[in-house]
Amino acid sequence: MTLAAALLCLAGVSAATAFPRNEHQLSKRELAYSPPSYPSPWMDPEAEGWQHAYAKAKEFVSQMTLAEKVNLTTGVGWGGEQCVGNVGSVPRLGLRSLCLQDGPLGVRGTDYNTAFPAGQTTGATWDRHLMYLRGLAMGKEARDKGVNVLLGPAAGPLGRMPAAGRNWEGFSPDPVLAGVGMAETIKGIQNAGVIACAKHFIGNEQEHFRQVGESVNYGFDISETLSSNIDDKTMHELYMWPFVDAVRAGVGSFMCAYTQVNNSYSCHNSQLMNHLLKNELGFQGFIMSDWQAQHTGVAAAVAGLDMSMPGDTVFNSGRSFWGANLTLAVLNGTVPAYRIDDMAMRIMAAFFKVNRDINLDPINFSFWTRDSYGYRHPSANEDYEQVNFHVDARRDHHRLVRDIAAKGTVLLKNEGALPLKKPKFIAVVGEDARGNPKGPNSCSDRGCNEGTLAMSWGSGTANFPYLVTPDAALQAQAVQDGTRYESVLSNDAPGETKALVSQPNATAIVFVNANSGEGYIRVDGNIGDRNNLTLWRNGDELVKNVASWCPNTIVVIHSTGPVLLTEWYDNPNVTAILWAGLPGQESGNSIVDVLYGRTSPGRSPFTWGRTREDYGADVMYKPNNGNGAPQQDFTEGVFIDYRAFDKADKAPIYEFGHGLSYTTFKYANLQIQKHNAPAYEPTTGKTSPAPTFGSFSTNLDDYLFPSSDKVRPITQYIYPYLNSTNPAEASGDAHYGLAAEEFLPPGATDNSPQPRLRSSGLHSPGGNARLWDVLYTVTADITNTGSVVGDEIPQLYVSLGGPEDPKLVLRGFDRLTIEPGQTRRFEAQLTRRDLSNWDTVLQDWVVTEYPKEVHVGKSSRKLELHAALP
Repeated sequence: MTLAAALLCLAGVSAATAFPRNEHQLSKRELAYSPPSYPSPWMDPEAEGWQHAYAKAKEFVSQMTLAEKVNLTTGVGWGGEQCVGNVGSVPRLGLRSLCLQDGPLGVRGTDYNTAFPAGQTTGATWDRHLMYLRGLAMGKEARDKGVNVLLGPAAGPLGRMPAAGRNWEGFSPDPVLAGVGMAETIKGIQNAGVIACAKHFIGNEQEHFRQVGESVNYGFDISETLSSNIDDKTMHELYMWPFVDAVRAGVGSFMCAYTQVNNSYSCHNSQLMNHLLKNELGFQGFIMSDWQAQHTGVAAAVAGLDMSMPGDTVFNSGRSFWGANLTLAVLNGTVPAYRIDDMAMRIMAAFFKVNRDINLDPINFSFWTRDSYGYRHPSANEDYEQVNFHVDARRDHHRLVRDIAAKGTVLLKNEGALPLKKPKFIAVVGEDARGNPKGPNSCSDRGCNEGTLAMSWGSGTANFPYLVTPDAALQAQAVQDGTRYESVLSNDAPGETKALVSQPNATAIVFVNANSGEGYIRVDGNIGDRNNLTLWRNGDELVKNVASWCPNTIVVIHSTGPVLLTEWYDNPNVTAILWAGLPGQESGNSIVDVLYGRTSPGRSPFTWGRTREDYGADVMYKPNNGNGAPQQDFTEGVFIDYRAFDKADKAPIYEFGHGLSYTTFKYANLQIQKHNAPAYEPTTGKTSPAPTFGSFSTNLDDYLFPSSDKVRPITQYIYPYLNSTNPAEASGDAHYGLAAEEFLPPGATDNSPQPRLRSSGLHSPGGNARLWDVLYTVTADITNTGSVVGDEIPQLYVSLGGPEDPKLVLRGFDRLTIEPGQTRRFEAQLTRRDLSNWDTVLQDWVVTEYPKEVHVGKSSRKLELHAALP
């Protein structure tokens, strides 16, 4: 792409919008627009929680040459080194290449690692401490492997549509529950000494049309990726919310998404990166591109992108938008010097924030092979040596996995069938109870649906060190109890199944599933996103058949979100239903813990509707804009999941936050304490001018590729060096001679002090510090009125009162273990942020004059206590 072509997005619109291939197709509708925002905000060394990191970063970056700074910001190319992503090293200062590695539920592509429960299952625990411990454990394992940036957690997709393929990587479609999951996971990962990465920013809510090449391979004729068209209010009140929590938690990096937002690609969208993330939220870390989500060079740099991943324009092309082109862009003044310094400072500040020493342990694995020996530079087949050292990073994390998976299992229905107590005869049915006959890791990136579903497919996966199946764990428990045990591990054996479950004394446990994943893999005709919300492999027919033959039928569902239970959930022979999510390697053990009452179950992190249409928003399966960018309008605004059901006054089967217990609880004594918080004060004033660190030569001879005795050139590897002192020849761009002012938008290179946004914070990451003032403390007494110890999960909802507000929004929760007869106090604080709305005219948060109420109870529709806020 030439520099001129790369500039089409600088004003916030995509190439398809600027030069439509078919004017008629675009004239049918007014396309959404993303306004420009420049210059890219520079770091704030005085930002809360970042002061020490920036002091160390300044000391380091001040010593770096221009080529070294470019090397730090540009990936070495797909397969250039051992990790899924590596940036160039700074050997002169002792810094090896930084290793970036997936993923959201464990370290991807290694061995002797733990396969943790998915984010969605973790969200179903509603347990902050478990969320933190999971992040800490994943961070420790990543560090043991030599990983420096772990690519997770995820709040994009948030979960706008229940069929979206990657919802399971996040925590919940509710922004508060998702935000707590993000914050606690980030704290855990970074306390282990690894940089966390909040992804995918933002509006990346489905897999269809997320990439042009991927879509073309599936037979779709599009020239631009999908545009998520999101209004300002919805962006702030819903989709940004959990990412704000990530910034508040001190996250070191963000990943921009493949998709467009309001017709500007996320990774060169100045409104998203410059205005919202770095200016309004005061994010002090670095923004990296998703792999091949960068489409421009200069445009991306001035729009706020800090790191190019994996560095090449197209996998294994050997060409880069940055690398030598970024070196040239800085030398000729197109990219201002402060911007390259800011990129390097942000990366190194994130590095030092997690307390890492420059002298890093070596990377001891290769993502590209499980063999001990392989190529250190796989794309070039060069430097054959030992690349995998098979370091066992697992510790005792299997205990944590089992605990999270059990406490994240939701007991949806129970007519007295559970807990099991040495039953006389257990009959297990369904292929979801068994293992994959070819092995749990036999399908690349788990891209199949064979056997029990403990993890879904895509880049957010990890290899299983082992997988305990439900069949194995239940059989072991049966042997211990003296229970008779038989199983039919097939969904297509009606004769054998009927003969088994219709016997006297049978307790039938049916295991069924529904899968989804990332869009580069198609499974059973599902292109990442689920085609429907029914159970896979005729699971619904299996349940109905078993229930017709056995009066005590228990159903266990492994899935990536809600499924439609309408045809059988109220069958009297279906005596219990459990959602076990994606439990990870201890799957069988964790479900046994819940079935036998050894662990208290969790609560649903999403709504279970009666029909697919009840959810409102749905996946776009066919392009709607000719061969231009598909246009996905988020017309429902903030009304997704339970908010949509409340607005339409539709009764779900099981509401958001629902979940049964093996004991009973009484709620009483709701109390509200009002605090004398300071008045909200908008931020004023200006920033300091953009700092620069050191000087650099403008002589192109100084940037030529070093002699082979200093740097050995590797095929397809991305370098910061030039191959010619003729800049046009070095860049391969016939338009090289254009001056910056001829194509850059106003302010793009401005390094003078900039006015602060009134909604931003003064050295306060996350926005105006007054948003976190506590306005009220809400308490209630929770009594265990049953005969066994149990966990209760009280939930606090707020009615904001306005005509455009949801009926209720979650604002607080806790998980309390309560002994029989014991009363514990539930306490939650309401901040100014919790009670505010985004004012699109004022461009700030305001507490409206509408009357507000608080509600406390067991779920979004079982709220025993309520009161008006004074």
